[in-house]
Amino acid sequence: MGRLGLRLATGSVLAFLYIPLVIIFLFAFNADRGQSWPIRSYTVRWFGDALANGDVRDALLLSVEAALGATAISLLLGSLAALAVHRFRFFGRETISFALVLPLALPGIVTGMALNATINTAGIGFGLVTIIVGHATFCIVVVYNNILARLRRTSSSIEEASLDLGATTWQTFRYVTLPVLRTAILAGALLAFALSFDEVIVTTFTAGTDETLPIWILNHLRQPNQRPIVNVVAVAVIVLSAVPVYLSQRLSASDAGGLSG
Repeated sequence: MGRLGLRLATGSVLAFLYIPLVIIFLFAFNADRGQSWPIRSYTVRWFGDALANGDVRDALLLSVEAALGATAISLLLGSLAALAVHRFRFFGRETISFALVLPLALPGIVTGMALNATINTAGIGFGLVTIIVGHATFCIVVVYNNILARLRRTSSSIEEASLDLGATTWQTFRYVTLPVLRTAILAGALLAFALSFDEVIVTTFTAGTDETLPIWILNHLRQPNQRPIVNVVAVAVIVLSAVPVYLSQRLSASDAGGLSG
């Protein structure tokens, strides 16, 4: 009875999470421009219209560029921060660790307002660079957490053994530390990319007149003639965000199995 109840509860949670996404998928194939239920006929014409839409293609390119830029910055700063916090003992270490994680917990609108005010004060023009910087503020967190978790599960004795055998610090990092961290770095990068790609709140405050794919959806959502294409673009965002998250989860799961083994 307990097992049945647990299965029903799990099924209910999954249904609550994914039924709305399934509905969006179905509406993307709806032959009618309006969203009425049940759907009377299906078509794939809206996918062609979305691909032919120059604004959609530009928004997709901007989203990919922003996500790649934010991921690159996050990898560099998140990795260095994780190594520093884990390897060294210094005054304010826990405060720094808390400060690095805090941006992910803050409401996006607060982060966006703060970034917008800073950009305006500095007199920087809004565009791709400001989007990347805005996204990097919270993408650093997932890279930092992934690498720090891996470092905490890894014994320092393997690095000490490498140094005792005559390897330099750089050789030890390249041939011992980096291979251990490789999958954690890749998983963090995939999560950072997904987090940046589908971000909308902070982007609203840092993009100016530019449109990423989520911003394009937000701007055209209330236009009835654009609703079928909006549904298609929403499906594309779901798929393009889900793939890196899935790959990251698989990497983390397989690596956890290897470490436990």
